[in-house]
Amino acid sequence: MENLKFSATASSASPAKTIVEARGFKIIIDEPSTLGGTAQGASPVEYMLAALAGCLNIVGHLIAKELDFTLRGLEIELEGDLNPNKLFGASSENRAGYSEIRVKITPDADADKELLDKWLNIVKDRCPVSDNLSNPTAVSIMLS
Repeated sequence: MENLKFSATASSASPAKTIVEARGFKIIIDEPSTLGGTAQGASPVEYMLAALAGCLNIVGHLIAKELDFTLRGLEIELEGDLNPNKLFGASSENRAGYSEIRVKITPDADADKELLDKWLNIVKDRCPVSDNLSNPTAVSIMLS
């Protein structure tokens, strides 16, 4: 199979609000009022958690089908730790992004613990968003 290409375009609506378009969908990214935004959308780092949850859901159902068990649904809780000092220029010691993301998945499934453990290992290995977060990915940012 050939590589798939995904794309998005974005424009600044304000210093804290961005309108992103992907496949005809508009995504509003905004900061909470405590960080200078208008709270009209999730923040970029919240969307990162949302993207991970969405990907785990999709891959989880795909793998359950491959392993031939019924997965009726998933509850996914995500939490990340982010030190804002580098973002706001107060320090250059810490990284700007999450230092850790924790995910708790509760499947509603007809499967025993052994099968669910196997399922989870495959899901972790094959989830593209988890892979991007866990491994360095080349990102090129330039002026047009």
